[in-house]
Amino acid sequence: MVEIQLKKGEKFAVLTAYDATTAHFLEEAGIELILVGDSLANCVLGYTDTKSISLEEMLHHTRAVARGAANTPIIGDMPINTYTNPSLAVINAKKFLGTGAHGVKIEGAKIEVVEALHEKGIEVMGHIGLTPQTAEQYKVQGKESGDAERLKDEASALEKAGCFSLVLECIPSSLAKEITESVKIPTIGIGAGKYCDGQVLVLSDVLGLTNGKNPKFAKQYADLGNEIKNAVKSFRDEVKGGKFPSEEFSYR
Repeated sequence: MVEIQLKKGEKFAVLTAYDATTAHFLEEAGIELILVGDSLANCVLGYTDTKSISLEEMLHHTRAVARGAANTPIIGDMPINTYTNPSLAVINAKKFLGTGAHGVKIEGAKIEVVEALHEKGIEVMGHIGLTPQTAEQYKVQGKESGDAERLKDEASALEKAGCFSLVLECIPSSLAKEITESVKIPTIGIGAGKYCDGQVLVLSDVLGLTNGKNPKFAKQYADLGNEIKNAVKSFRDEVKGGKFPSEEFSYR
């Protein structure tokens, strides 16, 4: 049985995946945890934001990821309006577990929701700072002292409610360091600096499969977008020029 084994004080890497093939490669590469993020909405399905994706779409892709990475912990990102109260959250989180996920992620300081999920034995990854499902502007959070204190309080409350880990998104690294040192559960940074226990990025940003500029915090490790375009152009040119299929790629 696969167990979530993220440890406080140890560095670990988390990436998003949305299909079985990609999940297989992440597992082969040794990624410690796979997040089926609601970034599926704009990275794969063509929506303009994460608020547009449905529960059914998230469940469909979580099943695919689970088929591709049988030995890696998988967390399903609960989409907006699927955990507005504790009872609804439990119902929908169980649907994620039914797909093969090992836990769920929710955004914001939904303390009663986390408590209800924890009581049912459901692993919950918290998420504070910039929360795309409800954010009106995409900007760094916690720069003002009042906001920083609020985020520290939210981190503490989510830990007490039963979260096994906590995503810190788009906050100053100094604040992320304070939060990381103040809680006993591992923190996972995305645009939160180097002091978090782990780091998560959206795979499309990592691989260069985006249509626009990456966020400041998202390092691009490959340029697969151009690789794909070049490969497809070569195929097209060879077909139009009669070079493909050659004898090598034909049956006799």
